[in-house]
Amino acid sequence: MEIHIISLIILLLIFIIGAVFSINVGVLGFIAAYGYLVFSNSIELADIYAKFPADLFVLLVGITYLFAIVQTNGTIDIITNWGLSLVRGNVGLIPWLILFLCALLTSMGVASLAVCSIVAPIGLKMAYDSKISPLLMAMMMHLGIVIGGFSPLSLFGVIVNGVIQSENIPFSPIKLYLNIAIFILILSVVIFILLGGLKLFKQKSAVSIESMEQNINYIVAQPPKVKLNRYQFMTLVGILLMVVLVVGFELNMGFTALTIALLLGCADVKNQNAILAKVPWTVILLVAGIVSFVGVLDTIGTIGFVSDQISKFANPVMATLGASYLGGFVSVFASTTGFLAAIMKFAAPILTDPTLSTTAVVSAIAVSANIVDLSPLSGGGALFLANAQGISQSKMFRQLLLGTVGLTLLGPGLAWLVFIILGISF
Repeated sequence: MEIHIISLIILLLIFIIGAVFSINVGVLGFIAAYGYLVFSNSIELADIYAKFPADLFVLLVGITYLFAIVQTNGTIDIITNWGLSLVRGNVGLIPWLILFLCALLTSMGVASLAVCSIVAPIGLKMAYDSKISPLLMAMMMHLGIVIGGFSPLSLFGVIVNGVIQSENIPFSPIKLYLNIAIFILILSVVIFILLGGLKLFKQKSAVSIESMEQNINYIVAQPPKVKLNRYQFMTLVGILLMVVLVVGFELNMGFTALTIALLLGCADVKNQNAILAKVPWTVILLVAGIVSFVGVLDTIGTIGFVSDQISKFANPVMATLGASYLGGFVSVFASTTGFLAAIMKFAAPILTDPTLSTTAVVSAIAVSANIVDLSPLSGGGALFLANAQGISQSKMFRQLLLGTVGLTLLGPGLAWLVFIILGISF
């Protein structure tokens, strides 16, 4: 038990030191993992290498490299103008446009990370150009993805439904989807207001915004019509091709993005150094280092230790609360996809309790595990961090981390209160 407590304290210290001294927490994570090896002698160097998130590394490099090309050749500015034209100059509607776009795509079955990979560069560019808080935009994108993430067609929805069906428990996937969608929409309104979203509606009149990429001025109320050149058209086709290959043919998104970026790069060899310079290597190092350390914690049993403490609750109502917070806490650092399957199996005894609604329990636990994926240590959060403009990465990292802490502390409790205590559920 002592080693698990110590390892959790070290994890906390990593974030504190990184936030206070602006040191890359990825470096701290790697050093902490190796330090544990040296002083405990209970793991081997191969264990640390085995926990390096190679898949996440390739994903981040591939996606950020591809969208560095999109940003450099001006394609993202054209997409931004198209997006602005849809809201007819009402800046206050831009976050909601992005939220519903994310919700629609994930509801159709597009992977959450794929949606985030495609929409994050565009949404955060629009936020920068329209003077919208990047944290607000990241929150709205994230919440939109959560809304669609539990549709019967989405990955999370399929996982939850499959696990519960394997336990032969009566359950309605549609009710789960509606529960979470309504809960997140109401939460989105609250967050929109708290982060100053109402002020954006005052920017309804024409506002001149400088586009740094093209060094031009355009009017939000009437964005200029911009024609695609051949290279920009190829870039859009490349993005569409990536979506088709990843969603339709289930190819690896990281390697697919790298391949398409390489092909596009061959058409613009002279700008490759400038493009690679825009890849957020510090963010990639951050995610890789801290995920590696959390993997070491999993190897030594710390994650299992935390799970065991939660499982000691006997009261089904309190057990649901414990499972909800466990889902939120673990998903900050670990794979939400894998953990959802595990936590649903753990919650099976609670789901069969006649005093509780199965759909309500599943809704509370599922939304708690997914709502914290804003974390800059997750794939989606890292993409938000990598694509934020007009704000330092250290400041954006702290804002995302604070937002994650808030969602982790309040989200599971609110979901438990609404679905379990108040019984507001389909």
